[in-house]
Amino acid sequence: MSLFPVPHRPVPHRPAYLRLVRASGWYDLLVTAGFATPWTYTLVHGLLAQAGDAAGLGAFPALDPMQVLYANLMGSVVVVWSVLRVVRPLPLHGLLDGVARTLFALWQAYALAHGGPRVLWPFLVVEVAFGVAQLAPWVTAGRAADAKSVQGS
Repeated sequence: MSLFPVPHRPVPHRPAYLRLVRASGWYDLLVTAGFATPWTYTLVHGLLAQAGDAAGLGAFPALDPMQVLYANLMGSVVVVWSVLRVVRPLPLHGLLDGVARTLFALWQAYALAHGGPRVLWPFLVVEVAFGVAQLAPWVTAGRAADAKSVQGS
């Protein structure tokens, strides 16, 4: 019995899809590991601030305890989620990661629209790219299943 009873949908489980899920996990692990502790986040914040200033992409706000806390919470959760996808990539992990990336992209776009530093743009592009790549096979599989059920009627 499934925890979430939904009509059966084909699941993308080709090796290439699982490699994509694993690659997105490695990317997230490399990019967010520095956010997981106060000490590493201080270093990452400084590097991103310098890079943003040098490239003319906007200044970062000064560090404060709440910003560090939220960065550490996000970093810790993403590191654990990344390790799961690296160690045990499953099609469902790709679907859920695609949904999470959609949310992350929305919030990054919101920040950019409200004056956030333009250094967010490269991260937004990667979020969208991985999100589309991981969600597209699910959409395609769902359409194929719908077409098949219509033909069988």
